Amino acid sequence: MAEEAINNDSSVQDQWGQICSQLKTEVGETAFDSWLKPLTLGSFNDGVMNICVPTRFMRNWVITHYSDRIHKIWEKTNPAIKNVNFVVQAVQEETHGLYNPTCRSLLKKITSTPAPQNIYQSGINNVVANNNEGSLNDSLSVPLNPQYTFDNFVVGKTNEFAYAAARKVAESRNISFNPLFLYSGVGLGKTHLMHAIAWHIKQQDPSRNIVYLSAEKFMYKFVRALRYKDTTAFKEQFRSVDVLMVDDVQFMGGKDTTQEEFFYTFNSLIEEGRQIIISADKSPADLEGIEARLKSRLGCGLVADIHPTDFDLRMGILNNKAKQLGVELPERVAEFLAQKITSNIRELEGALRRVIAHSQLLSDKEITLDMTQDVLKDMLRSFDKRTTIDEIQKKVAEHFNISVKEMQSSRRARTVARPRQIAMYLAKQLTSRSLPEIGRKFDRDHTTVMHAVRKVEELIVEDVSLAENVDALRRALEA
Repeated sequence: MAEEAINNDSSVQDQWGQICSQLKTEVGETAFDSWLKPLTLGSFNDGVMNICVPTRFMRNWVITHYSDRIHKIWEKTNPAIKNVNFVVQAVQEETHGLYNPTCRSLLKKITSTPAPQNIYQSGINNVVANNNEGSLNDSLSVPLNPQYTFDNFVVGKTNEFAYAAARKVAESRNISFNPLFLYSGVGLGKTHLMHAIAWHIKQQDPSRNIVYLSAEKFMYKFVRALRYKDTTAFKEQFRSVDVLMVDDVQFMGGKDTTQEEFFYTFNSLIEEGRQIIISADKSPADLEGIEARLKSRLGCGLVADIHPTDFDLRMGILNNKAKQLGVELPERVAEFLAQKITSNIRELEGALRRVIAHSQLLSDKEITLDMTQDVLKDMLRSFDKRTTIDEIQKKVAEHFNISVKEMQSSRRARTVARPRQIAMYLAKQLTSRSLPEIGRKFDRDHTTVMHAVRKVEELIVEDVSLAENVDALRRALEA
């Protein structure tokens, strides 16, 4: 009976309408219009309700931030729904008529009975979310995350230079450096800063024409223009903008034709005094598969690196996120998370959301250290599997051309002491071992490890060369 009710048009309309109303109240009108209003209903089979999403980007965002809540509300509305699945319903024009059959099946069925626009069909042909009104060029840009603003960006020693550069570009009409090139490892905040710049420019001067998109979308648009022999319109679109923002430019590596077009677009905008902002996972000089002339252009402005987070920054991020979510986070829990989850901000925030969700789903159970350790035991176990202190010692010793035995010795020469401190720092960052456990591996006590961690955290901010060495070692160990 429950499945029959789900497949009845009026029941679907009523249930989805109630859920949308509740979500709009909970998340606010702006967030709802941007991320939830474009969702549409798909098929229902074996207890799984499929919900269609216009783009892969939006699908990933909805899964990360809203899927648990949607599932919880709908499960209460109808116990027959055991799971909610999100599938991409591509725009017909951009997929040459190929619709996802999971979405098409119910859409075809319900179109014979009139249904409210906002329930079944809102956003099917809307790739760009509604928060991109005004100066953001809807036909080219991807949606902006309403949470990614300067006000929500937590500043620390490891990202303060990139933050200052981003604010300068966003606040000034007189271009100080062009392009601005932001780079870092995964999940350290470069995309947050890109979105924040776009939001600030939008609010400060709505007349400016901003295009923010990924390198992949730039390539897709260019290939499509070639296919339909419409490159003139493509050039006019991109060369008439006031601010061009391209995320993850490393994905242009090896795409020679796209690089050539991007190079000419880049030159045209620079010559006309338009602002360009680029992000990547490496510095311009280290990008693989990128032509030398484009590397030179990318590096001719200001290059700002975002270093891996330190303990204080992670604490700040956790407390800020908990405040946004309206949750009181015990200090012991925050310290535990900041010490154990060091790889990137996304994993840190993801762990916090898991803990909060567990607390709320169990009738507002109090967040404690024991509960946190239990909820995240699988994640913590996976961190332990990623690397060991022995592997860290071996990799650091090889990098600095010393032996592991020297690293564990009592020698205090800088050629040995500095690699030892770096190995201790990485052991604290990449494993869940306690300070005394790390100390025993180096034949030292825990206070020596604490000093080493603090020393390296200070040095990676002051010494670019050492920061690059530490980052290279971290990536090698995490690979």
